[in-house]
Amino acid sequence: MSVDNHQTVAPQDINGPAYQRVFKWFTLLFLVFLMLQAVSLIGSGFKLATLEHAETLFEFASNPLMGLVIGMVCTALIQSSSTVSSIIVAMVAGGLPITIAVPMMMGANIGTSITNTIVSLGHVAKKDEFQRAFNAATIHDFFNVMSVLIFLPLEIMFGFLEKLSGAMVSLFSTGATADVGGFNPIKAATKPFTNLVGDTFSFLPSFYPGLIKVVIGVGLIIVAITFMGKIMKSLMVGKAKDVLHSSIGKGPVTGIGSGTVVTVLVQSSSTTTSLMVPLVGSGVLKARDIYPFTLGANIGTTITAIIAALGATGDNAVFALQIALVHFLFNSIAVMVIYTIPFLREIPPKLSYWLSLKVAQTKLYGLGYILGLFFVVPLTAIFLSH
Repeated sequence: MSVDNHQTVAPQDINGPAYQRVFKWFTLLFLVFLMLQAVSLIGSGFKLATLEHAETLFEFASNPLMGLVIGMVCTALIQSSSTVSSIIVAMVAGGLPITIAVPMMMGANIGTSITNTIVSLGHVAKKDEFQRAFNAATIHDFFNVMSVLIFLPLEIMFGFLEKLSGAMVSLFSTGATADVGGFNPIKAATKPFTNLVGDTFSFLPSFYPGLIKVVIGVGLIIVAITFMGKIMKSLMVGKAKDVLHSSIGKGPVTGIGSGTVVTVLVQSSSTTTSLMVPLVGSGVLKARDIYPFTLGANIGTTITAIIAALGATGDNAVFALQIALVHFLFNSIAVMVIYTIPFLREIPPKLSYWLSLKVAQTKLYGLGYILGLFFVVPLTAIFLSH
């Protein structure tokens, strides 16, 4: 009896059986709802806790530099600009002024780049690999710092991001769907749980139910975004990999576009940029190859704040959408301006290359750089401002 050694075997789906994929998609939808619920909780709690004392609460961040530092340090500690930007959106919905929130968003951009820099330390045992990996990682750092150095002073002087985002929101609000007096399905879906939390702790003075709402909301945002990232990576890893291989080295427009798409799919610029670091460290790609891809990741990560803004309710909901658009505008304009001007475009890769050579020679410089940029400098700024 002959045995057929050429039997057709059904290809194994990388995401498992169909029912598992369906379950993941439903879980993802639930996590999106959970994030919207969290934003509603934080906005409601923030408003309840501050009441008419909001101005006093924000005195510590009235300086734009302080707002920048707060966004930067919080993101460096949490290692997720998506989480911090969602929390900022919720705080704006609860009464945080846009002028304070804008530099906080900018700070979140700097703070998020710590993740891929830490990833580069995984190559520390091999000098050449470490040099290449650190070079690839810190391009993101220098670009984000440079963006803030250019656009924060312009924002302080002219408020162009606040004005431009405000104009965009006013265009949206002219549509019938923006009628705040009409039925809001997101508000209707999130209000029962928000009210339940408030009613449960209503026996406490008004400050405490509000604070409890904020704490629960922040916790839900962290949980939702963490698991959203994991599920989306498992669902999209094949597609993201295909986009990556078809885009690297095919020009800046393709690279930026692909970085944006992949980051929207995995909902994390830290993940997108960190995946590039080992590829450069191992010599598969060059640092300059991933430069446009990294910039696209900056644009793609803004989708989370926009989704979060959809969960904002109340009088300040329009401002929540505005700060989400500020995040998108800042990252997009920074990419367009810096990358299209040759002199500016060359600064991040040249600085990162120079630093990587120094760090490869003396590895403690790498640790000093991370602690200095993300913690010592901002904390010193807080001390000096006081």
